[in-house]
Amino acid sequence: MTKTVTIYIDDKTYEVPAGTNLVDVAKFYADNDIPVFCYHPKMKPVGMCRMCLVEMGSVQKDRETGAVLLDDQGKPQVRWMPKLQTACTTTVSDGLVVRTNTEQVDSARENVVEFLLTSHPLDCPVCDKGGECPLQNLTMAHGSGSSRMNYADKMHLGKHVPLGDLIFLDEERCIQCARCIRFQDEVVGDPVLQFHERGRNLQIVTIGEPGFDSYFSGNTTDICPVGALTTADFRFGARPWELTNVPSICPHCPVGCNTSLSTRLDRDFGGRALIKRVMPRQNEAVNEIWICDKGRFGHHFSRSEERLMSPMLRNASGNLARTTWQEAYKLAAEKIKAAAGSVAVIAGASLTNEDLWALRRLVGESARLGAWTPAQTGADLVAQVGVGSGTNLKTLQAGDAVLVIAGDLEEEAPVWRLRLKQAADRGVYLVVANARPTRLADFAKETITYGTGEAAHVMHELRTRFPQIAEKLAAASNLIILTGAEGLTLEGSQALNQAAANFLIESGHVGKANNGLIAALPGANAMGLHYLGFTPEAAADIVSVPPKVLILAGADVADDDPNAAAWLSKVETLITIGLFLDGASERAQLALPMQSFAERDGTFTNGERRVQRFYTAQGPMGMALPAWQIAARIAEGVTGEHPKTSAGAVMLDIAKNVPAFTGARYTELAKVERQFPDVGGQDLYYGGNAYKNTGGLGVQIPAAAEGGEVKAAPVTLPPLVSASGQNLVVVPTTELYNRARDFRASEAELMTPRVPAAYVAMHAADAKRLGIADGDLVAVDAGSGRPVRSRVRLDGGAPEGTLLLPRHLTDTPVPLSITQGKVEKLRELVVEG
Repeated sequence: MTKTVTIYIDDKTYEVPAGTNLVDVAKFYADNDIPVFCYHPKMKPVGMCRMCLVEMGSVQKDRETGAVLLDDQGKPQVRWMPKLQTACTTTVSDGLVVRTNTEQVDSARENVVEFLLTSHPLDCPVCDKGGECPLQNLTMAHGSGSSRMNYADKMHLGKHVPLGDLIFLDEERCIQCARCIRFQDEVVGDPVLQFHERGRNLQIVTIGEPGFDSYFSGNTTDICPVGALTTADFRFGARPWELTNVPSICPHCPVGCNTSLSTRLDRDFGGRALIKRVMPRQNEAVNEIWICDKGRFGHHFSRSEERLMSPMLRNASGNLARTTWQEAYKLAAEKIKAAAGSVAVIAGASLTNEDLWALRRLVGESARLGAWTPAQTGADLVAQVGVGSGTNLKTLQAGDAVLVIAGDLEEEAPVWRLRLKQAADRGVYLVVANARPTRLADFAKETITYGTGEAAHVMHELRTRFPQIAEKLAAASNLIILTGAEGLTLEGSQALNQAAANFLIESGHVGKANNGLIAALPGANAMGLHYLGFTPEAAADIVSVPPKVLILAGADVADDDPNAAAWLSKVETLITIGLFLDGASERAQLALPMQSFAERDGTFTNGERRVQRFYTAQGPMGMALPAWQIAARIAEGVTGEHPKTSAGAVMLDIAKNVPAFTGARYTELAKVERQFPDVGGQDLYYGGNAYKNTGGLGVQIPAAAEGGEVKAAPVTLPPLVSASGQNLVVVPTTELYNRARDFRASEAELMTPRVPAAYVAMHAADAKRLGIADGDLVAVDAGSGRPVRSRVRLDGGAPEGTLLLPRHLTDTPVPLSITQGKVEKLRELVVEG
């Protein structure tokens, strides 16, 4: 139980947790916003800006009895400190007395603001921070009406200094609070910003190569208390008071970061609402107040000019041509009815729970429902022994343990990487196991390096191969195992997750908060796919035995699978529902446009099984509709069932029919509660520009282990993939920034310098044996007949005998999962000028 102490703030008494920061206590318990510039509740206090100065003392007590000594008026006697003290560097203890509203305190605040303004530019009318600027607000509260400083002494510095491709620094506005430096160092672990020079010449510089090389750089603009840091995406784009902020969920990975989409009616967008920026929305159990740069800057696909705008029907000439929705619904229904049950669906993890339910109702309970891609599984085991309700990575402490195996969270789920780094800083026993180095391994207490493709074998045999590590994990107070699928086939992925589940069950780490399994499944709604009946095993079966009618919904199979053309050619009627005309659409009889996450209401179920709601933010693109509505309209022609009128009505139907979603109605998902720290209020100097959560904290689906005993199951270890002769083992990997269709628009708008050129990572010994040098152009042939052309990297951490081949960096798809292939050096034509 938390120990509490009695403190006094402005003559009022409060019972608060012992050892808590005074600024946090004053805000949360006394509704007293002590102004700060350098302090941030997510970082260590440094007391640099002196804005939080207060009068401080302690209640006098009798040394013998411990009784509080009272004055003549019956009030506690206070021994006051001779000078003002910084509140941000003070932790509360019993008897602490604080005054925040005296003349002396107010004078000190006025002095601090006056000094900060000596060289601060008066460009509030054109500053992106204007309207939500802590310095602006505190100047209005504590600043002088005139300046005593000589204008000739003002420092004139750079106004548009690129710290990198995404973040710009206005050196004149910077007040040297060091929040950005400390965030990158303490929170992220990417110390790429530093102070340079001294005194009035002190400035922020980047020491990264390339500049500001971090996946979390955008967060520094949120916590900057002035307009010194701005993003390339939003700089001079709109004024904060013009924006409407809509709660949303990031669509890019399984973390399920809560976001706020800042929109404005835009003339160039036909007068419709347009996303101007993406901001973090507080959810302390999911992403706290942080988002990665892909979530922040990767929204442009939602309004890309390459979006599919209207239904397309293949005409008698064999070409796709525009048609009406009525004709599209009619033809789709006729094809489905004529297929006599030979109908299947492959759905991607970008679809909402509502979409998946409507598709399931369309094709019937007996149809095959595939979850794309058929290369990673484990959602079924997460549903059984996943982390317990109430899990929060933020609360893991010394004595707890986390094992991350076969995953690269920096690229696959960046905010999980950030939160686990912080957990390791708090003393959590973090173990990272992989066949190659990953960024998270830099923060691990222990690392395990295994042979390529051996992840499932290592997990299954952990107690015998690494007994000391296994013992520490099993003995931990709380244990979470987080699995990926790098270097594994579908069968290997199943074996890994089963072995991890067995370890958790046998060591007693299931069915309770901060214990259990998490699988880093690709996409925002992979767990929703599972709960609504879609599996990667069914997708693999559909690929092997295609049906007469196949509906591809939100699944870009042609960009993911080099063999897609072969098995799609066996489908008689192909219907695609997607955002773009992709490779599969080129073979489709019907290509139907669906709305993106930004254009509609819906829900995703994140990797920790939290069902979360998002809201309509942006105006619709063309004739696109929500995928659930498309499926329901087709179903009306098949079964006669009338479509639901809204996404909320669809979720109500899900809640009634799918036990896992009981209690996940929209009204429940929209509920909020006060969170600590209390950010997002008028006092933006405290927590920065992260938004208070008004859209809902979501509902976590309980794991089966929470309701009763679960038992370990046998592990079927698949044979290891090996290469012979001149062949090498080919392992597909993930790059956060890539050229997938849902990121290409952002790449073109903003991210081109950050998306790596196509490469394949080789071990130096393999390169030497094959006569290949770093930077050579090669073709990697994994047996599909479509070689992938890339430049060789010899510093990519590839194990000997292995090629690491990133997905979605070229127009040619890489293998779905680990396989073998050969690499051939290509001759390049040299043109002499």
